[in-house]
Amino acid sequence: MVTQSISNTVKVSSRGGAAVGPRDTPGYRVFTWLNGIVLILVCLLMVYPFVTLIAQSFSSPGAIKAGRVNFWPVGFNTETYAAVMQNGMFWTNYRNTVVYTVVATLIAMVLTTLMAYVIARQHLRSRNFLIGIVVFTMFFNGGLIPNYVLISALGMKNTIWAIVIPGAISVFNLLIMKSFFENQPRELEEAAQIDGLGWWGIFTRVALPLSKAVLATMILFYSVAFWNDWFSAFLYLDRQELFPVTLFLRNLIAGASTAASEGAAISNLSVQQISENIKAVAMILTIIPILCVYPFVQRYFVSGVMLGSVKG
Repeated sequence: MVTQSISNTVKVSSRGGAAVGPRDTPGYRVFTWLNGIVLILVCLLMVYPFVTLIAQSFSSPGAIKAGRVNFWPVGFNTETYAAVMQNGMFWTNYRNTVVYTVVATLIAMVLTTLMAYVIARQHLRSRNFLIGIVVFTMFFNGGLIPNYVLISALGMKNTIWAIVIPGAISVFNLLIMKSFFENQPRELEEAAQIDGLGWWGIFTRVALPLSKAVLATMILFYSVAFWNDWFSAFLYLDRQELFPVTLFLRNLIAGASTAASEGAAISNLSVQQISENIKAVAMILTIIPILCVYPFVQRYFVSGVMLGSVKG
């Protein structure tokens, strides 16, 4: 019986008598080649828009409008980059974006982590009620006008707090972190309690060190969201020196009326040139910092989401 079982799972090569595993079969090799080809095609499809975007940012507006720009710039042009980057307000707004993103991400991580750890405690009274309130806010909110009235009444208009406070807790991120904390071994907390640690000590010295993957993932989620956000600034900020760079670039894209307000930066460009070329330049300048940060947290990204989304 054992011999027959072995003979069914191991094939002997007729040439040299060597064992041939399942990975050496022709079918598996064909599958490997097809899988590799499909993955290469998928990568090319994902990279193509980004490469085209870079090429368009260095191309002439006429070539972009004619649809002649693909992988390489046509009619090499750096006037739009120069016009945007020579404007002092651009760098002021860029600095604002960095400050807003750092402060908002720090506040969001502190609040989200603390709340997720609290509602992950099974013995917490009214735990289900709190979770219900959190989930409720995923589907319903106060509305645009009530939010604007509230921010104005609190005196937060034209301040950094109007940008960082309303979005301080993302329910999606909160639920991921809650699931992650729920899956941490309870034996570690019990051992820490026996050693004399309180809940704050358990949180800072046990729970957080075990949560590096999900914390890195949440930092990436929050930082990208705050970096790309322009609508909050559009609502709550009136002074241009307080704008984030995304709102500055959005105003350039908006068209002729906004181009007039940015005349100092784009005096050597026509409105048509702005409409054809500025979109690519705006997106390239905006995503550069995120591209620089992502490689440092990429190895935590997949593992962090999976760990926080699987409930044992």
